Amino acid sequence: MRILLAGASGFLGTWLGDRLAADGHEVTRLVRRPARDPRERQWDPAAGQLDPAAVAGADAVINLAGAGVGDKRWNDDYRRLIRTSRVDSSSTLATTIAGLPATDRPRALLNSSAVGWYGNTGDRVVEEDAPAGEGFLADVCRVWEAATRPAEDAGVRVVRLRTGLPLHRDGGLLKPQLLPFKLGIAGRLGSGRQWLPWISMADWLDATVFLLTHDEIAGPVNVVGPHPVTNAEFTRELARQLHRPAIIPIPALALKVALGGFAHEALTSTRVHPAVLTRAGYPYQHPTLPEALQAALTP
Repeated sequence: MRILLAGASGFLGTWLGDRLAADGHEVTRLVRRPARDPRERQWDPAAGQLDPAAVAGADAVINLAGAGVGDKRWNDDYRRLIRTSRVDSSSTLATTIAGLPATDRPRALLNSSAVGWYGNTGDRVVEEDAPAGEGFLADVCRVWEAATRPAEDAGVRVVRLRTGLPLHRDGGLLKPQLLPFKLGIAGRLGSGRQWLPWISMADWLDATVFLLTHDEIAGPVNVVGPHPVTNAEFTRELARQLHRPAIIPIPALALKVALGGFAHEALTSTRVHPAVLTRAGYPYQHPTLPEALQAALTP
C-alpha cells in the first residue's frame, strides 16, 4: 500500500513507519521542515497548509501527530499546544482529503485519539459507544475526533485510534518509571486504585496494521489490551519483573507539585474494553500484563 504518515518522528510514529516499511509498504512521511528525501513531503498543519498532491493517490493516511502529553509540565501554553497540535493536523488532513476528486482520495484515514476520551470512569467498564467524559483530555479528544469529519463526510473510512498506554522500555509510560523502580524508590501513584488501559508495543503495531487492512471497521476503536489493571497491580508486576521492591507510594499531593496540571490525568481511572478489536477477532500477542511487560523489558 501507499501510505502517508503524519507524526512519523514521534515515539509511536517511528515504530510504525519502520514496521510498515518492513512489511513492504511505500511510506511517505509528512515533515514540518523542508523535505530532505523523496519519501518526505513538507506541510504546515498550524497554518492548514498541505499540498493536495502529497495526499492524492495514497491508499491510506495515518495521523499520529500531536505534542506529547507527558513530555513537559503543563501550563496554559502547553495545554494549548496539546490541543492545537492535534486538532490542526487532523483538520488539515481531513479537509485536504475531502477536497480531492473522489478517484484521488485515500480509502482510509487512521487518526490518532486516546482513551482520554472517556475521562474518569472509576471502576465502570467502557466500550467505544460510551460518550465523552469530563476533563481537559476528554475535551481535547472530543474536538480532535470531530476534526476528522470532513474526510468521513466525503465517504472515506475513518478509524479513530483511541490508544491506551503502549508499553516499551524506550518510551511512553514505562521509560520514566524504570530508573526509580530499579533504584527501589518507586511505588503506586496516589491510591493505586485507578485503572490503566495498557497495551504492548507489538500489539499496538499489529492492531494498527489490522485496522489498516480491515475495511469493514470504521469509527472509534479502543487500542488497548483486553485485561486492564489498576495502578497498584501494574506497580506490583513491574517490580516483580525487575526484582525490586516497590513500597514507597507517591502521594497525590506530591504528584500535583511535580506534574502540575498533568497530575489530575495521571490519577484518572479509565477502565476501557477493546470491544471492536475483540469482535473483529484481533489475535493479541500479549493479552496479559505480565506478558506485555516481559516483552517490553526484553532488549
